[in-house]
Amino acid sequence: MRHPAALVLLTALLLAGCGDTDSPPTAGPSTAPSSSVPLPTTQPTTTESPTTPTPSATPPPTPTATPTSCVDQKLKALTLSEKAAQLILTGISANGMTSSQRSIVQQEKPGGVLLLGTGGSLSHTRTAMAAVRTAATVKGVRPLIAADQEGGQIQRLKGPGFDRIPSATVQGTWSSSKLTSNADHWGDQLKQAGVNLNLAPVADVVPSSLKSQNAPIGSLDREYGSTPAEVGPPVQAFVRGMGSAGVMTSVKHFPGLGRVRGNTDFSSGVVDNVTVRGDADLKPFADGVGAGSDMVMIATVTYAKIDPENRAVFSRTVIQGMVRGDLGFGGVVITDDVGAAAEVKSVPVGQRATRFVAAGGDIVINATASQTATMVNALVTKAEQDKAFAAQLSSSVRRVLTLKQKYGLVSCG
Repeated sequence: MRHPAALVLLTALLLAGCGDTDSPPTAGPSTAPSSSVPLPTTQPTTTESPTTPTPSATPPPTPTATPTSCVDQKLKALTLSEKAAQLILTGISANGMTSSQRSIVQQEKPGGVLLLGTGGSLSHTRTAMAAVRTAATVKGVRPLIAADQEGGQIQRLKGPGFDRIPSATVQGTWSSSKLTSNADHWGDQLKQAGVNLNLAPVADVVPSSLKSQNAPIGSLDREYGSTPAEVGPPVQAFVRGMGSAGVMTSVKHFPGLGRVRGNTDFSSGVVDNVTVRGDADLKPFADGVGAGSDMVMIATVTYAKIDPENRAVFSRTVIQGMVRGDLGFGGVVITDDVGAAAEVKSVPVGQRATRFVAAGGDIVINATASQTATMVNALVTKAEQDKAFAAQLSSSVRRVLTLKQKYGLVSCG
């Protein structure tokens, strides 16, 4: 807050037509004592006629109401069930929806889809994704269409029209400018195919001594390097390249899979006994957020030295404390898969969604399309029973719609 005396000086400057309310005057700091700018005690003299001026014949303008934002319009228009569905990313075939998947997408209108398996050509994908948009669009809100397009062994779309992307271990040896340029090109191919979200880059740091034992990342050459300093720059370069192509990104898998052995897709009870809050290996995530990553993906691992009672996706300490607080990230927080992953198989399907949103998260990745309705219904039921949860759900939907609007996926009229 500026000192009252500084406000007087600013007012005088504005009346003189040369003030700037965004910058304090250079004559002195805003904390100057009041004696430096004495307040006037009498009315200034004037040479103008003392005759009372004639009131203007033009009436003052009528204040206009602040227009309702597009996101506010959609929040008001969507039903509770439609809002809940915006928080689910449903798995479908990368070749296009099967008949059963199409039925689910048409009925539930999930906020997005995740391409699974291996897709076909760019032109085939474009046609298939147009069908997805038609099936999933609800009240002018179009779906996120996501793919794991990292490179190397993790590349869903690699048919004709899609470049084969090298693994992260190769990308990490390139200059930042080269990687940004290539990521822009790869992102343009995704955009042409109708894919608007790349669930990449991997920001996990895999110590060189654990590479062969680290099933989810190191053994698949998904890491950019073995130290935070090696990983951060390519994470930023990848995010910037995709962003310049108009494709969203998600840094993953917070707070890191580099120190675990098991792959949560196929193993349960995976625990990190090393990583701590404020760990140096978290810096590449901060780097990715700083470069403009649209999402942060949360791992399903349990971090014994951070929150031993909850998997990261269900941990308020991880999501609210570390992502929202420590990283200062106000964007969309998304799960790793909690639909088909072995790690969460013991958790009831509906609770996988409600516990994540209750912890502060936004979008639930559900690789098993048949579980979509169960997750949506669980979110609706809990919101109807718990006002605090309902407010959290609404906040999550607002973040999702705000992101979608940024990328032209929300129509208002």
